[in-house]
Order: sequence, then C-alpha cells, then structure tokens
Amino acid sequence: MKPILTATVVAALVAIALPAVAQNASQIARVRGGASCAGCNLFQASLSGLEARGLNLSGARLRQADLSLTVMNRTRFSNADLRDVEAYGGVFSSSNFSGANLTNASFVGAYLQGARFSGATLTGVNFSGASLQRATGLTQSRLNQACGDEATQLPVGLSIPRC
Repeated sequence: MKPILTATVVAALVAIALPAVAQNASQIARVRGGASCAGCNLFQASLSGLEARGLNLSGARLRQADLSLTVMNRTRFSNADLRDVEAYGGVFSSSNFSGANLTNASFVGAYLQGARFSGATLTGVNFSGASLQRATGLTQSRLNQACGDEATQLPVGLSIPRC
C-alpha cells in the first residue's frame, strides 16, 4: 500500500524545504539611500561604494553582504549578523560592532580606527592590512580566532595569527 499525499501535506513539506525570504529589497534600497534600518534583512545586499555615515544597523542581517569600499563611519552594527561579509577597503572609523557576529568576514585593508568590538565573534575574520590601532573591545583570545598579516595594525600589546 502506497501512502497518498494530500495537497496540504505537500504544501507543508515544500514550505519546510524552502529557505526563508533571502532579503528585503525595499530595506536594501533604504540603506543605499542613506537611511538607518535597525533589524532589517539585508542578506547578500550589494552596498559596495556606499557613503553613509552614522547609520543604525543594529541587529540587522547583513550576512554575505558586500561592503567593499564603503564609508560607514560611526555606524552601529551592534548585535548584527555580519557573517561572511566582504568589507575590503571599507572605512568604519568609530563604528560599533559590539556583540556582532563577524564569523568569516573579510576586512582586508579596512580602516577600523576607534571601532568597538566588545563581545563580537571574530572567528575566521581576515584583518589582513586592516588598521585597528585605536579599536576597543579586542581581546587576545578573540584575535587568536581571527587572522591578519604583517600590515595589520593592532592596539599595543595585541597580536594576530597570520592568514
């Protein structure tokens, strides 16, 4: 005897198998226009080259977003999902990454002077060539989970494994 799947069961199985909405285009457009968007879904957003200072993106989902060559000084990324972000050459001076998940993010050549990292997850982060001398909230134990190179500039007394 073969079981018969009803339309309701099939619909339920399809709903379970499909991923959640990947991103919110209107929220991405708002941020591209320079507006704050705390808690927004900016998954895989292309924000490369954006110049927007002082935004509130706290708690936003920026996973796999492209923040390359952005200027986002004084931006609040606290408790945001920044996993797998590409932030090559970005300028994030005095930005707040406290409590953010930066797992496997790339901040190669980024300017992070005065940025705050208290409680941030730094596992797999690439800080090669990044400028972090005046960054706060960095600990040796968390930096040991990240990597950099001879050009990485860190606060006095801290070091980082080579990538």
